[in-house]
This record gives sequence, C-alpha cells and structure tokens, in this order.
Amino acid sequence: MERAFTKMHGLGNDFVVVDARRVPFDLDDATARRIADRRTGVGCDQLIVLEPAQDPRADVFMRIRNADGGEVKACGNATRCVAARVLDEARAAGRSGDKVVVETMAGLLPAWDAGADSDGTRRIAVDMGEARTRWDEIPLSREVDTAHLLLESGPLRDPVGVSMGNPHAVFFVDDAQGVDLGTHGPRLEHDRLFPERANISAAQVLDPDTIRLRVWERGAGITQACGTGACAALVAAVRRGLTGRRATLRLDGGDIDIHWQDDNHVLMTGPVAESFTGQLNGRMLAA
Repeated sequence: MERAFTKMHGLGNDFVVVDARRVPFDLDDATARRIADRRTGVGCDQLIVLEPAQDPRADVFMRIRNADGGEVKACGNATRCVAARVLDEARAAGRSGDKVVVETMAGLLPAWDAGADSDGTRRIAVDMGEARTRWDEIPLSREVDTAHLLLESGPLRDPVGVSMGNPHAVFFVDDAQGVDLGTHGPRLEHDRLFPERANISAAQVLDPDTIRLRVWERGAGITQACGTGACAALVAAVRRGLTGRRATLRLDGGDIDIHWQDDNHVLMTGPVAESFTGQLNGRMLAA
C-alpha cells in the first residue's frame, strides 16, 4: 500500500500533506511520528490530512498532527498552504470565486490570494479568527491575569497568555536570538499552568511596526516559523502597549504580516510554497 503526499511549507515551517477526501487515511500517533521523522521518514513539523468538510460552509477539513504524533487544533502556516491548494483546485475545475474556507478543529478560517512577494513567491491571507485571552479559553489550569502570567525560566519571565485555537505564552525579551529556546521551551511547554501544554515564544519589539520572534512549538520543537505564534505575539504586544494593531513579524524563516482587527479577528498574510511530491510506502504506513 502506498499513499501520495505533497511537501509544502510556509517560511520553512514544513508539512507533509495527504489528501484523504476521497479515500480515507487511517493514521495513528506512531505512524505520524514515522512520517515526520527527518532521518527515516519524509520529515516535517506537522502532518496535514485533508478530509471532506463537515460544515457546509467550508471547502475542506484540515486535520493536524505535530511531529510527535499528537493532534492539535490550529496551524497558521499550514492553513495558508492548504488554502493555496484548494484555491488552485477550484480554478482548475472552472469554479468562480477568490476565497476558500478551511475548516479546522478551531473553527472556520476564510482564506484568499494576496498577491506575491518581490521574488514572485505566492502570498495567502487567512482570517485566523478571534484572539482569545481569558484564562479558561487559552486554557490555563487556574484563573490568573493572562496579561502577566507568573511563569519564568532563565531570562524568560512575565509572559502574556493568548489562544489562537492553540495555547501560547509570549515572553518579551531584549534579544530573541540570544534566548536558549531549546532549553527553556520544553520546560515551559510542560508547566502545570498549561493543561494542554503551550507554544513558547521569545518576542523582541524592534519598533512599533516590527517584532522579532522565535517559537518553541509544542510537539515540534523550534520551528522556522509559527503562524499562530505570530498572531499571538502581536496580540500580546498590543495588550502590553508595545506596538500598533498591525505589524511585521520577523521569524527565522522570513517575514509575515499580522493585523489584529478591531472586531478581534486576526488576519495573517504570508508566503506559501510547494517543495515536492512523493509516495509514502507500505513499510512506513504499516503498524
């Protein structure tokens, strides 16, 4: 048994995308880990499975597994990649319209083409939904002030808690590059304050319109870019009065534009790319 896949990425945050809209794809945690392994598998930060939409307003359902095999509700860069693919499918089939809706466990996410970068790289915009800042929405294990969490590890202290469909703790630092995320990220990810673990960000405000950001993603480690992390970082910066409601987030893999609108929805605009296609062989898929 083999299964076709497409390797895609958004700013180096990379995905193995499997289309299961016509033929279901049985996937457990161990199989997801084998596929995501960068030495013996295809290698990716997240494994994405496309399924038929459950909501009649959506064009596709996107199921997400981190590299550790665990299923999560949201992934911003993957949403852009999936939206690009579904937009192309609609145009190839002669269907009109310039917007698609990607359904996730975190809700319905409208997406559309947003032109191209100076080098011709395609850009996709996504409405990532509302930012959630209440302690029980993130969620946290107890009621606290989410603008100032009592949490620290080394140089990381006093973060802001935000959910963009997944939990984030955003730490503001003087030098994001100098933070040892490989040490402090996993410690904080598993803190008892986070019943579902958390994504840990080191954010450095360069000016009111620019934030340097590095992210330790739960279940994936340090990634080149994190779309929901970028959204959460801007929301956190606005809550602290550090930036305006629109900014460029400078990630290890490149820049992404975030706008926290007055209606509480967060718009994310950034590049997408397809790397290659291939086949998952039976040995990799076998239990």
